[in-house]
Amino acid sequence: MSQFDRRFTALAAILALLTVMVVSAPAAAADDILRVYMNSARILKLDRPVSKVIVGNSEVADATVADSKTIVLTGRAYGTTNLVLLDADGNAIVDERILVSIDESNTVRVYKATDRTVLSCTPNCEEHAKTGTSQ
Repeated sequence: MSQFDRRFTALAAILALLTVMVVSAPAAAADDILRVYMNSARILKLDRPVSKVIVGNSEVADATVADSKTIVLTGRAYGTTNLVLLDADGNAIVDERILVSIDESNTVRVYKATDRTVLSCTPNCEEHAKTGTSQ
């Protein structure tokens, strides 16, 4: 094997390793967050009964016990918080971060100088959020 072939093989191995690291890292990070859309609910099915439900910031998300193994998570406002579910012995069943965001598939953004308005169009367009200097 020539010196060029050895260098090429080493470079290919390094690139393959970097590709695996880059591709797998975002997938792992995405699994660490429960995503909920604002004003929408998400069902969480549990493997054992829940005894206590704790939401870090109830203005961002709300959790309701539907039955002993089913939690309904509702997005209230944009932002992040956390959800902790405990069993009867005080052991954590769930301890996850929650991200409440807008459903981007049906939105329109209107820009005027430094002001930005986000319209939610499902089915009629209504103001969803406004940012900028003059609100």
